Amino acid sequence: MVIVWREQGGIDGNEVPRDAAIRELREETGVTSAEVLAEVPHWLTYDFPPNVRESLNHRWGADWKGQAQKWFLLKFNGKEEEVNLLGDGTEKPEFGEWSWLSPEEVIDRAVDFKKPVYKEVMAAFSPYLH
Repeated sequence: MVIVWREQGGIDGNEVPRDAAIRELREETGVTSAEVLAEVPHWLTYDFPPNVRESLNHRWGADWKGQAQKWFLLKFNGKEEEVNLLGDGTEKPEFGEWSWLSPEEVIDRAVDFKKPVYKEVMAAFSPYLH
């Protein structure tokens, strides 16, 4: 199985995005049995629509225009029991559920304003996903 993972700003100090993605995967899912297969060679960005921007401004007290993300494709070498959405205990849980999905299902489930990025990611990783 492969994991498509994105790094969007949780980079510590002099950490490189690849290392940050692996660390974040561990912190957020407990997964340590994964190896990087590929990465999208550039950062992908999107703007938040006005309603999302307003909600984030209200919730976090800052004007968030959008996000820049670096995407990685990882191969999961472990057993599904390794996945723990409480993470490794170092961070507040970010996910309530998970499942294996086809690339098409991932794109279909993305919110509309993120779909172009998800399509670009899946196109970049398509040689590994078939």
